[in-house]
Amino acid sequence: MTLERLQKILSRAGVASRRAAEEMIAAGRISVNGAVVRAPGTKADLRKDEIRVDGKLISPDTDKIYLALHKPPGYVTTLSDPQGRPIVTDLLAGVAERVYPVGRLDYDSEGLLILTNDGEFAQRIQHPSYGIPKTYRVKVEGALTRTELRAFEKGIDLPDGKFAPVAFRVEKTNRSSTWVELTITDGRNRVVRRAFDALGHSVVRLVRTAVADLSLGSLREGEWRPLKQREIDRLTARAKSGKREIFGKNSLDIHLKINNSRQN
Repeated sequence: MTLERLQKILSRAGVASRRAAEEMIAAGRISVNGAVVRAPGTKADLRKDEIRVDGKLISPDTDKIYLALHKPPGYVTTLSDPQGRPIVTDLLAGVAERVYPVGRLDYDSEGLLILTNDGEFAQRIQHPSYGIPKTYRVKVEGALTRTELRAFEKGIDLPDGKFAPVAFRVEKTNRSSTWVELTITDGRNRVVRRAFDALGHSVVRLVRTAVADLSLGSLREGEWRPLKQREIDRLTARAKSGKREIFGKNSLDIHLKINNSRQN
């Protein structure tokens, strides 16, 4: 018998991420062989034990699904919301299997979101220890000064530690707003918004355009597509390598391209 922690079993079976699985266990939603389990360290064998989630039996043989979604603003990246707001899985018409988001995009943010029922894959893509880079286009209020731009190179002090992107470039700017592109491996909650807030520039729009070399491409808001096998393989290989390098170096790469044209 191969015993594993319940949260790992639930993650690999595509029920939820490990963190969410721990919350489900604590809430008494998981039973093993007819007994409700609340201890997060409980172990079981998926092939020998009867494991149920909200009374539904989970199977060890689940087809793996990998999707790319263009998340619109106004959706949450959880599988339920106490406030009754729309959730991203509402957009997955035609997908019968249960999938969950890999990482977060907050309610007001938009762009590329990966969804899957492969817990190990999700863990490798979203956990910051694997160094998977995410690229964003961000529109902020006002024009960024050169002093503020250099602050990104030194690192911006936040209450939970410094923040510095891997790469950063100004796309367009004027007196009222600035568009920037930045790449990060930092996985802290709302860290991009908090960094700009620390400089006195509120984020007006935030769009995730890529995860590693998987780009948003031509997907329109609310559209999704299955990932191709070669895309899955590249993401998996990148996570296994654990490399944090992008654009050929580890240090921050700042490119300035400033003009005076007005932006929307």
